[in-house]
Amino acid sequence: MTRIVSRWSSCLPLIALAAFMPLAAQADVRLPAVISDHMVLQQEIAVPIWGWADKGEEVTVSIAGQSMSVKAGADGKWMIKLDKLTSGGPHELLITGKNTLKITDVLIGEVWLGSGQSNMAMTVSRSKDFEAEQAAANLPHIRMFRESSGSATDPQETGSGKWEVCSSESVGAFSATAFFFGREIHKSLKLPVGLINSSVGGTPIEAWTSLPAQKSLSELKPLFARWENATATYDPEKAKTQYDKAFAEWRTAAKKARDDGKQLPRPPQPPVNPRRNSHHPAVLFNGKIAPLVPYAIRGAIWYQGESNANSSRDGSSPENYGLQLRTLIADWRGRWGQGDFPVAWVQLPLFQKPQVEPVEETGWTIIREQMLKTLKVPNTGMAITLDLGEANDIHPRDKQGVGKRLAQWALAKVYNQKNVVASGPLPDGYEIDGEEVVLSFRYAAGLQASGEELKGFAIAGADQKWYPAKARIDGEEVVVWHPDVKQPKAVRYAWADNPDANLINGAGLPASPFRTDAK
Repeated sequence: MTRIVSRWSSCLPLIALAAFMPLAAQADVRLPAVISDHMVLQQEIAVPIWGWADKGEEVTVSIAGQSMSVKAGADGKWMIKLDKLTSGGPHELLITGKNTLKITDVLIGEVWLGSGQSNMAMTVSRSKDFEAEQAAANLPHIRMFRESSGSATDPQETGSGKWEVCSSESVGAFSATAFFFGREIHKSLKLPVGLINSSVGGTPIEAWTSLPAQKSLSELKPLFARWENATATYDPEKAKTQYDKAFAEWRTAAKKARDDGKQLPRPPQPPVNPRRNSHHPAVLFNGKIAPLVPYAIRGAIWYQGESNANSSRDGSSPENYGLQLRTLIADWRGRWGQGDFPVAWVQLPLFQKPQVEPVEETGWTIIREQMLKTLKVPNTGMAITLDLGEANDIHPRDKQGVGKRLAQWALAKVYNQKNVVASGPLPDGYEIDGEEVVLSFRYAAGLQASGEELKGFAIAGADQKWYPAKARIDGEEVVVWHPDVKQPKAVRYAWADNPDANLINGAGLPASPFRTDAK
C-alpha cells in the first residue's frame, strides 16, 4: 500500500513538530488493516469500503470501472458501498481525499471468515504431509488475512494484519482448516478465494461474542458473576507475587526435567487483569472481530468448543453451548448486515481413551450434541469429524479432511452443486416397533458400516440401563435391539469421547453422534 505522508522538516524543533502532528494526522484518509494490498473482495454483493478522514472531507473510491464519493461524518468516519463486483482481477483500488491511497493486486471472488480456538489457529506447517502440501502451494488466487490484534475491553476499529498470497513460502503460516477449506472452494469454483483467519488457542465461545448480545442471557448469569467477582477482587501485587513464586518453582522443575531428559513442564502464565483475559466475555470479539466488520464475506466457518467442554471452567456449562453458538451466529449476522449469511462449524472429533462403557456422558459429548441441535438455525452446516481425531492429541493433524468436509457443505448448500454430499448422516426421528427401535436419517443414501459389523449403538429401557445394541441397516434406516431390553425407550449412538462407531453414508462421511433421549 502506498500512503501519502506529511513532509515536515526533520530539523523543526520538537515542540513545533508536535504541534503540527495532529493536523497532519487529520489530513490523511485512513483505512482499516483488512483493506490492504492483495486483498480479495466478495463478488456479487454490495461491498463496503470504509475508513476515516477529516470531518466533512470528500472521499472518492474507485475500482473496476466504478467511482463513488462520500463525505466523512462529524466523527470523521466514512463508508461507501460499491455496486456488485464481477470475479476476476487483479485490480487497483484508489481512495482519494486530501491524500491518495493505492491498494494493489486486488482480486474479486469468494471471501470466508474462519474463527475459533487452536484447531482453527493451527497452521498448515503443523498438519500432516506438510512437505507435500508446501510443494503444491503455488496458488496465487488464494489469499489469507490473519487478524493479529489482541483482546480488548472495548470494540476496536482498525485491527492489524496483512493479506498474504498463497505460495510455498507463505502457506505454512496459514490456518490449516481455513486453507484446506478454501482450496476446495477454489478448485471447484475456479474463482479467487480470500480467507480471513481470526482465531486464538484455548479460548471459549463467550470471548468471541459481543457483550450486548450475551450479557442479558439468564443462563449465562453464573458466567458473568464469576468474571465480575474476579475483576473486583484482582490484586495485581498479590498476583505478581504468586506468579514469581510459581515461576521459580517451574524453573527448578524444568531444570530437573532437562537433566533427566524429560519433557519440560509448561511455564506459568504471567498475571493479567481478568478484564483483559482472553477468556473474558467479548474481549476477542472486541479485538479480533469488530475491526473486520463490515468487510464483505460470503460466510463463516467455526472450529471451537474444546474450551467449553469443561463444565467447571469460568462458571460456564456445556449445556449452554447451543445457546451460545446461536447467540454468536445471530450477533455476527446482525453486525455484518448481510442477512443470514452461511455459517458452518466443526463438530468435535474423537478424543481421549477409547470407549469402555456403552455410553459415557461428558462435556465433550454434550458439546457435540449442542452443535448438532444448532443445525436448526437456518443456513447453517456442520462438518462431522468423529473419525478424524487423535486419542492422545487435542490438535489432530488431518486438517485436510476437516477443511474438505466444511467445503462439501458449502459447495452443496451455498453454491448449489448437485453432485456434492453436504453431510454425514444426521438423525431424523425414530419409531419403537416392539423390541426394536427404527432410526431414520438425513443424508442417508448408501447407508453402510465402515467395516464388517455395524457398531456404536446403545439401547436402554425405562430403567436407563444401557446395553451395547445389536444393529442392522435397512435401506436408509437403522434397526437396533438387545435381547435383554424388551421394552426399549431410548437409543444412543457414538455417545463417548472416543466411541467405537462406524456408521457412514455412500459418500464415506460419518454419522453424527446423537441420543433419542435428548433433554
